[in-house]
Amino acid sequence: MLEQNPLPPGIDPIPDDVLLEPKWILDFADSTTTQNGSSAHKGELHTKSELPPPDLLPILDSHPSTIISNKRITPESHWQDVRHLTFSLPGSHPYTPGATLTLYPKNFPSDVDEFITTQNWTSVADTPLHFVPSSPNTSPTSSLPIRNFQHTNTITLRQLLTNHLDILSIPRRSFFAQLAHYTNDEFHRERLLEFTDPQYIDERYDYTTRPRRSILEVLQEFESVKIPWQKICSLIPSMRGRQFSIASACVEKDGNTEIELLIAIVKYKTVIKRIRQGVCTRYIASLAPGSQISVTLQAGGLNVTQKETNRPVVMIGPGTGVAPMRSLVYQRIQWRKQLGLTAPSKDLLFFGCRNADADYFFKDEWSTLTSSGAPLEVFTAFSRDQVSSNNPYSASSLSLPTRFPC
Repeated sequence: MLEQNPLPPGIDPIPDDVLLEPKWILDFADSTTTQNGSSAHKGELHTKSELPPPDLLPILDSHPSTIISNKRITPESHWQDVRHLTFSLPGSHPYTPGATLTLYPKNFPSDVDEFITTQNWTSVADTPLHFVPSSPNTSPTSSLPIRNFQHTNTITLRQLLTNHLDILSIPRRSFFAQLAHYTNDEFHRERLLEFTDPQYIDERYDYTTRPRRSILEVLQEFESVKIPWQKICSLIPSMRGRQFSIASACVEKDGNTEIELLIAIVKYKTVIKRIRQGVCTRYIASLAPGSQISVTLQAGGLNVTQKETNRPVVMIGPGTGVAPMRSLVYQRIQWRKQLGLTAPSKDLLFFGCRNADADYFFKDEWSTLTSSGAPLEVFTAFSRDQVSSNNPYSASSLSLPTRFPC
């Protein structure tokens, strides 16, 4: 860039070893608060809990949804935990097949406590804070590091780490570059700077991406690094919502809109023999019926309409990918009833998974629909089941018609 657009005379590039100040930093909301967190108006005291707090997150354009059911549909003996969840959203929220529901996770108290302890922030963890500009050049109306957060709001470090910062994400190269400024250990500093060097990209990959090592674990290993809590939002990425394909037709019940999801809970062991869990799916697995969560609804990309219900469709949905196909099946049945149409030919659904007895999702529903005369034919294939004449769900059951109706 400097070759194509040289700087004016007398102006030099900022050296790589200079740490740039963020536009916004944290400060005590109460001017009488001291560095050890003492104040006449301290924040709410932290109470120990194994689960994230139940309060709703202030997400822009979100809806407060209630968990109606959260049921595991794979056997306890199966290696993967797959959940069938039902949400109830107050009011009418029409959607079409292919739409997605975005869920916003929270970090668990044990991880938040570990982060606070690692950084020696216990004394200020529950003290009210607010964002202040780091220099007079920062516009007072510029966006804050935390989305949906107002300039007049206060927050604590514990709330930030629980609700807004993704402390379990895999660190990027820029993270190591900033950490190098916050250690007095020369060996740690050199090691952190190595991870920022392009020639050591493979080594950084082996340290972070391959074992899925998190930001929290990096700070635990580089124990000499102490981040100023005032600048935490410039180092840790914001928690983002996760989108899941809706697995149900649009149904309103008692003035509420019910939405179903099919979600595989992420939990596995890495190459360094550590158990990893998905930030969002771990949170989802902890949600009990009756609990509430902020969600947002997005339009789908299948581009199907009620006008096309007289034409058959071919659907391919292996594993949890069958969720939007289930939505499409039930929505087309519902549309045909509304229009009084009779399907000219059957819709075709191709489904595959590992085992017929373990992860054949909605098996009973497909059987009920086809036996009741619904215009649907399901073709299955199970990769881990041995081909056998005695096994009706073996891979050989994938027998295709010689001609598809068009």
